[in-house]
Amino acid sequence: MKKLAIAMGGGAAMALVAVATHPSPAPAQEVKPIAADAIDPSVMHVQVILDHLGFSPGVIDGRRGMSLTAALKGFQEARGLPVTGEPDSATLKALYPYRGWRPTVRAVIDQKTVDGPYTNPLPKDPPEQAKLPRLGYRDAMEALGERFHTTPAVIAALNPAGTQIKVGQVLVVPNSLPTSRAYPDVFPSDWKATLNSLNVDARQPKGEKIVVDKSDSVLRVLDKQGKLVAQFQATMGSQYDPLPLGTWKIYGADYNPQFHYNPALFWDADKNDRKAMLPPGPNGPVGVIWIDLSKPHYGIHGTPNPETIGRAESHGCIRLTNWDVARLSLMVKPGTQAVFQE
Repeated sequence: MKKLAIAMGGGAAMALVAVATHPSPAPAQEVKPIAADAIDPSVMHVQVILDHLGFSPGVIDGRRGMSLTAALKGFQEARGLPVTGEPDSATLKALYPYRGWRPTVRAVIDQKTVDGPYTNPLPKDPPEQAKLPRLGYRDAMEALGERFHTTPAVIAALNPAGTQIKVGQVLVVPNSLPTSRAYPDVFPSDWKATLNSLNVDARQPKGEKIVVDKSDSVLRVLDKQGKLVAQFQATMGSQYDPLPLGTWKIYGADYNPQFHYNPALFWDADKNDRKAMLPPGPNGPVGVIWIDLSKPHYGIHGTPNPETIGRAESHGCIRLTNWDVARLSLMVKPGTQAVFQE
């Protein structure tokens, strides 16, 4: 890959804004380390630019893989370039005007980020989760990972001097900062706070149709002219709950939703489980939003495990990272056509 990255860690520091969800701090979860030299600044720069342009590389981690390949293919298709999935010379030339989106920025930790509040411990079993007031982040590092479209392990690798979260600490993080936070006034305040916490840009293209393609595990957003304007890596279906092929419509969205857990609808549920209403939160089964479809029991939603997108199975629904599905919600509206194909 040709050199696109600018020196990591530069730029003005920014203050973080936290969303309170629980009354007390929580201990940090264990972060599986990765080597700092495993992160390629040039790859991260390309990922950051694609993320800003709406061709999501999934988790921004400075490493090449299937999600970056898919994002590059989407960008190349949208720009009329040869679709290679590689950062070739034509693609780098098309990305060059956006080099001002530097690969990393510095973030200053504030008191709210330290305090949370957080949900720790976070039980795995739905009946136990139902007893909690919220399925929030386990700790500040997990919240920071989602905010900057990455993982705690990547943040730790970008900060080899240490990531002990304390007020005033400066961390190097991927540059997912939006160009605007002017979210529509029609949104409830808690949803605007969620968009803000996930660094979702308020400026988004309008989609006329979405196409979910099983062959390459992506969700495409098309405008009125049929032009590809955004693309997201997605998890869709399994051998037990296949993707429901056909043409559907988006009915609406449930922001920061509760989740009605019905074990009868899940092939892998514990036979002793009973129905339960799970509280909202980014670590809930459907993440921060449920986009309802005309196909009963099916929707497009977030996930508590962004690193698994495109690499795992679902119960038939379409699963995106929390930040990607939140962004998608700004592109579509009730009545938007949804085509599911192989």
